[in-house]
Amino acid sequence: MSEQKKTDFHVVNHSVPRRDGRAKVTGKALYVGDVKLTGMAYARVLRSPYGHAKIVSIDASRAAARPGVIAFLTGDNLGGLNPYYGHAVKDHPLVAIEKVRYAGEPVAAVVAEDERAAFEALEFIDVRYEELKPVLTPKEALEKGAPLLHERKFEAGALRGFEGDVTAGRGTNICQEAHLRWGDVEAAFAKAAAVVEAEYYFPMAYAYAMEPYVAIAEVNENGVTIYSSAQHPFMVRHDLTTVFNLPVSQIRLIVPFVGGGYGSKSYTKIEPLVAACAWKAKRPVKLQLSVEEAMLTTRSDDALTWMRTAVDSNGKIIARQAKIYMNTGAYAENSPLVCEKATNRCVGPYAIANVQIDTYSIYTNTVPASSYRGFGCAQVTMAGESQIDELAAKIGKDPYEFRLMNVAHPSEEFFPKMRAFDGNLKQDLEIVAQAIHWKEPRSKGRGRSIGCSVSDAGAYPLTSTVVRVHADGSVSIMTGSTELGQGSHTIIPQIAAEELGVPFENVRVVASDTAITPYDRSTGASRTTTLMGRAVLEASREAIEQMARMAADVLKRAADEIEVIKGGVQCGEARLTWSEVISRYYGLPDGEVIGRAYIRKSGDFAKLPVFWETACTGVEVSVDEETGRIRMEKLATAGDVGLAINPALAEGQDIGAATMGMGIGLFEELVYEGSQLVNGSLLDYRVPRFSDLPRDVKLQLVENRDGVGPYGAKGGGEAALNSMPANIANAVYDAAGVRIRQAPLTPEKVWRALKEKKAEGRKQ
Repeated sequence: MSEQKKTDFHVVNHSVPRRDGRAKVTGKALYVGDVKLTGMAYARVLRSPYGHAKIVSIDASRAAARPGVIAFLTGDNLGGLNPYYGHAVKDHPLVAIEKVRYAGEPVAAVVAEDERAAFEALEFIDVRYEELKPVLTPKEALEKGAPLLHERKFEAGALRGFEGDVTAGRGTNICQEAHLRWGDVEAAFAKAAAVVEAEYYFPMAYAYAMEPYVAIAEVNENGVTIYSSAQHPFMVRHDLTTVFNLPVSQIRLIVPFVGGGYGSKSYTKIEPLVAACAWKAKRPVKLQLSVEEAMLTTRSDDALTWMRTAVDSNGKIIARQAKIYMNTGAYAENSPLVCEKATNRCVGPYAIANVQIDTYSIYTNTVPASSYRGFGCAQVTMAGESQIDELAAKIGKDPYEFRLMNVAHPSEEFFPKMRAFDGNLKQDLEIVAQAIHWKEPRSKGRGRSIGCSVSDAGAYPLTSTVVRVHADGSVSIMTGSTELGQGSHTIIPQIAAEELGVPFENVRVVASDTAITPYDRSTGASRTTTLMGRAVLEASREAIEQMARMAADVLKRAADEIEVIKGGVQCGEARLTWSEVISRYYGLPDGEVIGRAYIRKSGDFAKLPVFWETACTGVEVSVDEETGRIRMEKLATAGDVGLAINPALAEGQDIGAATMGMGIGLFEELVYEGSQLVNGSLLDYRVPRFSDLPRDVKLQLVENRDGVGPYGAKGGGEAALNSMPANIANAVYDAAGVRIRQAPLTPEKVWRALKEKKAEGRKQ
C-alpha cells in the first residue's frame, strides 16, 4: 500500500451533458411500440477517472438521499446476480468490481425519477481509489513484471464463435492468441528472389453510429424485458440468462429500428447494467448514453503488424509471415474472434504456398475493443496490401499486373480446409483499373493505387424464419435479423414478394423480438442477405407447397395436376390466387399458411466460410507537398456480391464502407495521453465529411451469381473498407515517393516524411 499513490477523490461525472429541462413522460407512462411501460425511471452512470486503480470504498449514501433518487448500483450491491458476462470470455462485470481497468469504466449507476435528478446525484457519490500502474499498449502489457489486468481465471462464453482455450486470467495479459501455418516458410524465404519486411500500424477507431447506445429494461415476476439498440438480440438474451439465472423463455429482447451499428452494437453492451438497475429499482428503467459515453464503451482493435512477404524470380508470391499484436482494451468483448479472423485474413486474396501467422490479442487499460466493420481484415490489410506494392516496386512490376498474377482464381481452394474461392478478383481488378484510368499518365503531385481483399465471412450458418401467408394475400415475415440502416428489411420482403408473386407493399417484416421471432444467430458479418435471405426463400417455397396441396383439395384434383403460377395456382381453366386458396380451404375469409425454414451447417452451408467477401478499390489522390494534405480525387469500388437484389442498397453499402476506410486512412484515430482518451467527443474525433469525398466516384457491382444465397447472392458491405488505408498509403507513395506505414496519414505525418526525403536527397 505504501508503494502506491493513495487518493481520496470526489468524483463528478463531467462526461454527461447537463440538461436544462426535465424529462417528460405523460402520466408516468412510456409507449415503446404498442407496449406501455408505467412508472419509467432513468439511470445515469458514474465513470472512473483512472485507467487502473483499486476501488478502496464507495459511499453512495448522500446520493441515495437526493430528491427523486430511487436506487443506486455498485459492485458491492449485486448480490443475487451473476455479475460477469461475455459471449467470448466471461470477464466483463456489470459495473467495476474491486478495481477499475480503464478511464471511463462504469463504477456506479443512479436510478431516479428523471435524468436530471440521476445526473445530479452522481456528484454525491464518493469513491476512494488506490491508483495502480496502467499498461496502455500491447508492448507494455507483455513486458516482464507488467501489472495484470485480470488475476482471476475466466470461463469461455458459450457463443465465442471458434474453438480454443481461454487464455484470459491465466497469469498474463494475453486475452487470446491464434496461429496459422502451412508449408515451409523458412525454406521459402531462403530461396526467394525478393523479400519485403516492415511494421505497420492500424489505429484505434470509433464506429460512430448516429445513435448512441440506449436501452429500456423491465424486471418483474415474469422475467426480464429489454428494448435495446442491439445488433444481436439472441446473443444478448443468452448473456442475460447467465446474469439473472433465468431460462431463455423468461428473457425478452426487443430491438426497434437501430440508428447504425458497423459492428459497434454487436453483442452485449449496456443491457445487463440497465436490467440490473431495473431489478434494483423495481420499475422500468431507461439508460441512454451520450456520444462521449458511447466512445467509452467500445472501439476497434488497433493493431501493430510485423510482416514479411517473398516472391520468386517469376513474380509469384511464395511466402508470407506475420506477427500481429492487437490492443484489446480492458475486456475481451469480441476481440478473441477478431484475433482469429485477423489471422486468417492476413493471408489476403492470394494463393500463397507457405504461410505463418501469429496473432495476439492483448489486454490493456484502454476502452474495450470489439467488432468493427471489416472485423480484423481492415487491421491486417493495411500491412498486406502495402507490402504488395512494395514488392512490386522492388522487382520492377506494375502493382496492378502483379496482383493479377497472384490473386486466387474462381473455384480455387487457396485456403486449406476452407470453401473454394467464390469470387472473380481478376474481373474486379480490371473494373477498378479502368475506372481510375490506371494506365494513363499521372499529373504532377498525383498518385493512384489499387487494392483488394477477401474475408472468410464470420457468418456461422444458424438461421431460422417463418413466412405467414394470410387469407387476404398479404404476407408477414418473422425474422430475428436486425435492421440497422443496411436495408435488410427491404431485401427480405423483396425475396418473399418475388417467390410468392405478391406486391412488395403487401409484405410486412416483424423483426427482432426474441419472444416472437425465430432464432437468428446474429446480424453482422454481411450475412443477412445470404443466410436470412436464403431462409426466407425456402420458407416461402414451403408455404407455396402447402398452398398447392390445399388448392388440390379445394379443386378436388390430384396434387400433381396443380401448377404453381405467379401469385397462385392453375389447374386447367381454373385459376386461384393465394388468397382464394386459403379462404376456400378454410371456408372463411380468414386464416393463414405458415412456411418455415431452418439453416444450419449442412448442405450448401456445410463448408465455411459461407462465402468469401470480396472487393477491390482504387483511388487517385493529390498530395500538397507544402502542407502534407492529401486530397481524394477519384474513388472506384468493385463489389463482388454474386447478385445485387437491390442494387441501390448494395452500392450504398460499398460507398459507405469505402468512406469509413478513407476516414481511417486520412484522419480517424482515438488518441490517448496516459490513461486518458483525449479526443473522445463530437468535436474532437474527425470523421469524413461530404467535402472530403472525391467528385469522381464510380461504384460497380460484380454479379456472377456465384454465391450460396438467394439467386446466387452473397454478402457485401465491409470489404470496400478493408483496403482503403493501404490504398491511400500506396497512392501517396506513387504521388510523392514517401512510404508511410502508420494510419491515419495525417498532413503532419506526410509533411514530416516529405521533409525527411528532401533532407536525405541533399545528403546524397
